[in-house]
Amino acid sequence: MEFSQAGRICSFCGRPGSSDNRLGSGLGAMICRECVTALHLAMTSDDSESVSRTPWETMADAELLETLPLILRSAEQNAAFATDWVSIIRERRISWAQIGDALGVSRQAVWERFAKGVEQRRSSGA
Repeated sequence: MEFSQAGRICSFCGRPGSSDNRLGSGLGAMICRECVTALHLAMTSDDSESVSRTPWETMADAELLETLPLILRSAEQNAAFATDWVSIIRERRISWAQIGDALGVSRQAVWERFAKGVEQRRSSGA
């Protein structure tokens, strides 16, 4: 699967990926260099309070509202990644039933969720 920064965002801060803001990825989540640095500092700090504190505890109401669209974009990015992943699985001729078993759902349920996106990806040559 070819990876492009275009249209991708950092799952932590919401900044879009670009040649200046490269993103690392893993299982759908994306992270920019600035967030890697901040996360590293938080995780290696002796201040256990900074690691255990949730970000929304210190956010004003306006910040919470501004963040909501970024959360949804990140969720959509993960959903697209899941479709890409199922496309790769189907390219290997793994059955819809096996995919359903892996997800704990029926073959029909997994087909209804992913078949259209898998076909669109295949027909676009992605």
